[in-house]
Amino acid sequence: MGKITVTECGMKGLYIIEPKVFTDSRGYFMETYNQRDFEEAGLTMRFVQDNQSMSTKGVLRGLHFQIEHPQGKLVRAVRGEVYDVAVDMREGSETYGQWYGVVLSAENKKQFYVPEGFAHGYLVLSDEAEFAYKCTDFYHPGDEGGIRYDSPELGIEWPIPEGVELQILERDRNWPCFRAQESIK
Repeated sequence: MGKITVTECGMKGLYIIEPKVFTDSRGYFMETYNQRDFEEAGLTMRFVQDNQSMSTKGVLRGLHFQIEHPQGKLVRAVRGEVYDVAVDMREGSETYGQWYGVVLSAENKKQFYVPEGFAHGYLVLSDEAEFAYKCTDFYHPGDEGGIRYDSPELGIEWPIPEGVELQILERDRNWPCFRAQESIK
């Protein structure tokens, strides 16, 4: 029934995934994950944990990664709209230090696969957003690292809604800038 469209985003392993959506007078149906469809598309990651969060407009979460237990993440907005960003932190990668951003929304139903070795974060653009993601490794308390969302070396162009003040945890404001980080092995 499913089938997905997979678009590589110019960095090895970073993909936008668009599920087939079936609509009728009742609404819509889609498979958000089908192992066979993913494998047919060459995506063989194994997911072990699902997470979901809710945030309000102007909340910026990230940029996070796990150091010894890197996680790949299949992310999507199930309600509202977010601007999602991935930064390549992989040692020896041709795209080390580059970032990619994409709008994910309940309306466009796009998913974004962020592979192991990337820092990840998102900014809520709508009044509220629910954000869901599948992970390839478990969360390990004490293993989290991060980089500042506004690291000048990265130059991420966050689309901050006009008149909105960013809401960022103190911990996220205090992460070091990108160049002070070590790559993820």
